Amino acid sequence: MAETARRAFVVGHPIAHSRSPKIHGYWLAQLGIAGSYEAVDVAPADFAVFVKDLARNGFAGGNVTIPHKQAAFALAELRDKAAEAIGAVNTLWFEGGRLVGGNTDAHGFAANLDQHAPGWAANGPALVLGAGGAARAVIHACQQRGISEIRVVNRTLERAEELAHRFGPGISAHPLAAAPEFLPECGLLINTTSLGMHGNSEIPVDPSVMPDHAVVTDIVYVPLETPLLAAARARGLKTVDGLGMLLHQAVPGFQRWFGRRPQVTPELRAIIVADLGGGT
Repeated sequence: MAETARRAFVVGHPIAHSRSPKIHGYWLAQLGIAGSYEAVDVAPADFAVFVKDLARNGFAGGNVTIPHKQAAFALAELRDKAAEAIGAVNTLWFEGGRLVGGNTDAHGFAANLDQHAPGWAANGPALVLGAGGAARAVIHACQQRGISEIRVVNRTLERAEELAHRFGPGISAHPLAAAPEFLPECGLLINTTSLGMHGNSEIPVDPSVMPDHAVVTDIVYVPLETPLLAAARARGLKTVDGLGMLLHQAVPGFQRWFGRRPQVTPELRAIIVADLGGGT
C-alpha cells in the first residue's frame, strides 16, 4: 500500500495573504513528497477546537500565525526552548501522540543573517527597534549567538522594559528618542517595527552615523528594500532584507512534518519575490 500523504497547514485569521503555501508547495514538489500544505482561516473563538481535532483531521502539524500564536502556546502539551523564551508558538507537530509547540522565528532571523551577512553575531552591541513579538524572537536569537549587549528602543517605554525584564542581563530598555545616541557604536541594527512597510516612507532612525562595519536588517519584506535599508545601503553598510527570515523559519517545520530538510534556494526566493509584486 502507498504511504498516506501527509498534511500540514498554516492557520491564521485572516490567512489569504500568506506566502507559506507557496514556500512549502515548492519544497514538496522539489523533493517529490506526496503531501499537502494548506492555508486555513480560523477565527479566534474556533481555534481551540481546530487544534484539538488536528490528529483526527489527518494533520501532521502546521504553522500558526496572527492572531493565534499565544493561544497555540497555551494549548501545546510540550514546548521547545525557543517558544518558552519568546512566549509564542508558530509551529505545531506531534511527538509520541503529544502536541508540541515550537517557535522558529529566531532560527529564521539568525539563518537569514548567516546566509547574507556571515559573522553578524560579532557585531555587537545590537540595537533593536520595537518591542513586539518579533522583537522577542530577535532578542532570543541574538542572545543565543552570544551578543551580550542588546538595547531595545520603543515608542512605549513600558513594553521595552517588559522585554528587558523577560530576557535579563545585557538587555536595556530605552525610549525611541534615545536611539540616535546609540547609533555611533551600534554594530547591528534591527528594525522590528512596521515603519517602512506598505509604502510608508518614514525612517525610524538615521543609519548614516553608524560605524563602517555595521549590519542593518529589517524584518519587513514588503517592500524588499525599506527606506531604512535604502539609507543604510547608500551609506555603504551591509544590509539584509526580511524575506530570508520568512523563508528560513519555514525549514524546521517542514522537516518535522515531512521528514526531509529543505533548502532555501535562489529559485525559491525568486518565486516569492515575484509573488510579492501581486500585493502584500
